[in-house]
Amino acid sequence: MQTIVQPKGWTRPKGYANGVLTEGKLLFIAGQVGWNEREEFESDDFVKQTEQALRNVVAVLHEGGAKPEHIARMTWYVTSNKEYTDQLAEVGKVYKRIIGPHYPAMSLVQVAGLFEAGAKLEIEATAVIPR
Repeated sequence: MQTIVQPKGWTRPKGYANGVLTEGKLLFIAGQVGWNEREEFESDDFVKQTEQALRNVVAVLHEGGAKPEHIARMTWYVTSNKEYTDQLAEVGKVYKRIIGPHYPAMSLVQVAGLFEAGAKLEIEATAVIPR
């Protein structure tokens, strides 16, 4: 079970939580970019890469015995903040379709580049599987 930690008087964040309190078995997920299981990018479109990266996160979750609602923390690394914000509505739809109405503690960081050529974003996640 996860509890959102929100200081009194703070405006409720949109699309993420300021803090998550939980306990259980930890699953750490890293390096999820928008390529398929053969490490091939099928698109250079930001939203399509986001969709694939989130599907990759969910695949690792399932392999580890977790579900999207067990994600306690996510970090997104994007190569263009403008590309992210310009398509935020579509990114939000993709997120809700794949992860659901679950908003963990989340950070978004713009980076100069990613290790995998062609990647527009990379996602890390930490899931806490209940005991």
